Amino acid sequence: MRLEAKLALFNALSKLLLVLLGVAVIPAIVSRVAVAHTDQRLHEKKREVLDLIQRDGLVAFVRQEKQEAYADYNILKQEYISLTPELPRPKPAAPQERIFNEQRQVDDEVEDFRILSYQFEADNRPYRLEIGSSLATVELLEDTLRRLALWVLVIGAALTVVTDAAFARFLLRPLGDLISRKLHNVRHPSAFSFTPIPTTTTDFRQLDDSLNEMMHQMQSAFEKEREFMSNVSHELLTPVSILQTRFENMLQDPTLAHAHSLKLVDSQKTLYRLRNTVKTLLLIANIENDQYLREESVSLAAVVAEATNELEDRLAQRELHLRVLLEPDFVLPRANQTLLFTLIFNLLSNAIKYNREGGSITVTGVVPPQGGYHLSVADTGPGIAPENLPHLFDRFRRFHASGPKSPEGFGLGLPIAQTIANFHKATITATSEVGKGTTFTLEFQPIVAEQ
Repeated sequence: MRLEAKLALFNALSKLLLVLLGVAVIPAIVSRVAVAHTDQRLHEKKREVLDLIQRDGLVAFVRQEKQEAYADYNILKQEYISLTPELPRPKPAAPQERIFNEQRQVDDEVEDFRILSYQFEADNRPYRLEIGSSLATVELLEDTLRRLALWVLVIGAALTVVTDAAFARFLLRPLGDLISRKLHNVRHPSAFSFTPIPTTTTDFRQLDDSLNEMMHQMQSAFEKEREFMSNVSHELLTPVSILQTRFENMLQDPTLAHAHSLKLVDSQKTLYRLRNTVKTLLLIANIENDQYLREESVSLAAVVAEATNELEDRLAQRELHLRVLLEPDFVLPRANQTLLFTLIFNLLSNAIKYNREGGSITVTGVVPPQGGYHLSVADTGPGIAPENLPHLFDRFRRFHASGPKSPEGFGLGLPIAQTIANFHKATITATSEVGKGTTFTLEFQPIVAEQ
């Protein structure tokens, strides 16, 4: 998973946790807020009533001659006010106030109220003032506040997720540029781009500089290695040729003993393998040094046909059945026919070499939906262990024992194939199943018309 996606996921999960925490905590907070709001309204109404009493006197509320209480409530019975005369007390007391929840009967109905009770004296007589607000109103206020708080929390969390994701994407854009422009599909230091990534983030700038410096060192090391391999290969060819000539001249000597002749023949075989190895290394060095041209239009079907003709004797010797399914054909507009022949020849040679007696080889060409061309060479050999697949194209690395009557090798056939594939801007991959066979696939890029 990409770093940007991980940050976005963590951000979303943290906001979800915040929302869940809000769902658990908000009801209690809203309940306290609603009760506090109701109590404040009760206190405000108490002050208003006391101001009216002070202004108009008790006559407007209580008829003294009948000692009746005054009561008033709204039409929905959600609030009420009552002013009740009380029995005289032994001595004056300070006004008393308290707020509580209690049931009250309004007309013929009993309702739960939040009540403010206030005792005071007026005209030398004690009175009790009660102002009640229906708890249903408090619950309605709580529900409204709870919904509002939850919506604000959810919308705020969603907005922060979007803004945080956008900011993380903006912040990590230089890292994405480093991966896409400098590391993606870079199979060789020569394909690396040393153009600095535009960024103001110190960490990304240091990472970019470190990558550039490291790739400079790798490129220098690769160039020295290719130069060394090319020089050594050139230098080795001369003494090998001299030794080969000397052995041939010694074998022409009629006085040479038979035992010595056999030893010279074995030495010639060893020298022949050494010469082939040197030539192979020189070929790889020349390809990597761009000493070959790609100026031919090459038909893959024609190259496959040429390679199969060269291998007919070996196919018959191993009793292998070859099927070629190249429909349609694919023509590379800028290629090197000699190198492509070497590439396909090596793949077919390996398919013969590591196949079972009486097996089969299938060469298939298809056009994938994204364009280009896929050429596959599949055999019915013993297969390759999964742990060996990543090292197939390493030089001088071998994993199989050669089949009967198969030529010897030094693990350079597949490295040559990979080098030639890279030279033609193609990729080569291998898939295998132990006991069933191996398939090598060449993936050629879509042809882009030149301007």
